[in-house]
Amino acid sequence: MMLAFRSRDVTVCERAPYTYVGYRTKCHLLIVGGLVRRHSTAAVLFNHAVAERLGLGPTDHKCLDLLRERGAMTGSELAAITGLTTGAITGVVARLERTGYLRREPDQHDGRKQILYPALERVRVIQDVFDPIRKDVSALLEGFDTHQLTAIADFLARSTDFAYRHAALLRAQTLCEPETRLQSPININTQKQQMKVQR
Repeated sequence: MMLAFRSRDVTVCERAPYTYVGYRTKCHLLIVGGLVRRHSTAAVLFNHAVAERLGLGPTDHKCLDLLRERGAMTGSELAAITGLTTGAITGVVARLERTGYLRREPDQHDGRKQILYPALERVRVIQDVFDPIRKDVSALLEGFDTHQLTAIADFLARSTDFAYRHAALLRAQTLCEPETRLQSPININTQKQQMKVQR
């Protein structure tokens, strides 16, 4: 039994044992141990390239993506979803509005709030950027049967939920236990130097 995953630049090919359990184990290890991480990295790099093409920063682009996916919302709601501060969201909104990708209107029920809307007239520009990869993915999916497509859709939906949940858990942990936040070697060295100066 042959298990093969091919991409443009890498071919991962593992000969699995002839037992079903062994085959499942190899599939599991290959997906969790490497392919998911590679897919995540490729997606991040691709979205950076999309943002550059649209004349946006990566954070601005993904905030816009959230508005397109979830619909109109307030700045505070967008901040809650992304984990960004309200000040950072204010900057994101200003840049998206300035480049024509977003519009804001007063909340009819609360004049103190503003509702953020993706600018529909700019959606075509975004779709044009995504069209090539959308066509490639559609062509790729043609090679799978109905059961496989159902499994792929289920995996993507549930793994996306996992990512949102674990992102929220990590943020909560960082807020509630700031002393456990991992620090870079640069920050650690800076703190040591500051302690020496204080002494």
